[in-house]
Amino acid sequence: MDLKNFTNLPFYIKLACVLFSLFAIGYLVILAKEILSPLIFSCLFSILLLPVAQFFEFKVKLPRSASSMISVVLLLSAIGLVLYAIGSQVSNLANDWPQFQVQLHKSIDTLQDWINNNFHVNEHKQATYVDNAKSKIMASGTAVVGTTLLSLSSILLFLVFTFIYTFFFLLYRKLIMKFLVSVFLEDNKTLVHDIIEQVQYIIRKYIIGLLIEMAIVAGVVSIAFFLMGIKYAFLLGLITGLFNIIPYIGILTALILSAVITFATAAVTSKVILVIITLVIVHLIDSNVLLPVIVGSKVRINALVTVLGVVIGEMIWGIPGMFLSIPVIAVLKIIFDRVESLQSWGIILGDEEKQQNKLATKLIARNKKVKI
Repeated sequence: MDLKNFTNLPFYIKLACVLFSLFAIGYLVILAKEILSPLIFSCLFSILLLPVAQFFEFKVKLPRSASSMISVVLLLSAIGLVLYAIGSQVSNLANDWPQFQVQLHKSIDTLQDWINNNFHVNEHKQATYVDNAKSKIMASGTAVVGTTLLSLSSILLFLVFTFIYTFFFLLYRKLIMKFLVSVFLEDNKTLVHDIIEQVQYIIRKYIIGLLIEMAIVAGVVSIAFFLMGIKYAFLLGLITGLFNIIPYIGILTALILSAVITFATAAVTSKVILVIITLVIVHLIDSNVLLPVIVGSKVRINALVTVLGVVIGEMIWGIPGMFLSIPVIAVLKIIFDRVESLQSWGIILGDEEKQQNKLATKLIARNKKVKI
């Protein structure tokens, strides 16, 4: 059945076909998580590293295998430096664990008094509830430790395969390009080549913009916390910058972590309030100034689709899905905007109102001509 005959089918048949396809694709994506997740990450890394690999290959005159390996090693070194900076700060934070326990006990006593005064639940009943919850947690402690160790091993394997795939993507990039172009009909080869080039350009600019935004947010937060006398200002700035990669949800997580760490290391409650206010202000500036200028100019996706993408990505693949949701949606929008039969879907994903209105007007006029 060709596309023309499909458009003439009743609505409920087309709806059933679309829903069945979505369910099938969703099931396959969830089933193949262990394979697809590192593949997509490695694809993004290889797009980012492509100019570096081309520099070593064409300017330095190194073999493609050597240039690809050097590019991956440089990426690993950069990630290692960030992890080392965070790890050194976390090890210092562990020294404040006794102070955190004292602060926690004081807060629990204050909370118990507040509950007793407002809800008339005495401290004995509160202690009973706490002891019951503690016994349940201790009973499942072995399972928690086992799950944690399994998660750490899974993360390690995930990283190893991601960087291996990145190397192979860079090594066989011309072969992959020829395959993608040759799969489609001769009439569509120009369009396919244009989509691939546009995807590479947009994704590379998006990742670079995201890294710039992350560095600016981390630097501003670190300096602000340092001037306010917040302990571990550099660590909190790095956490905020890294978590800020995840739209909306990331800054909320960073705010909670920063407030808890500040609460553990400072006896003054006003500093916790200052941390919260500072991060809220930084988020507002980032969302309304940095994001549109640095990142928004590369990927035009509206906020509703962004939030839905992050939530659905977390439901399907967990934390990796949250990171991958925006690049995947950006790639889909590029494809939708350039394939005539899918341009309607590109409208709902976009955020450029004038451009989307022009596209919608064009599609409406085209549909009227088809009906006539």
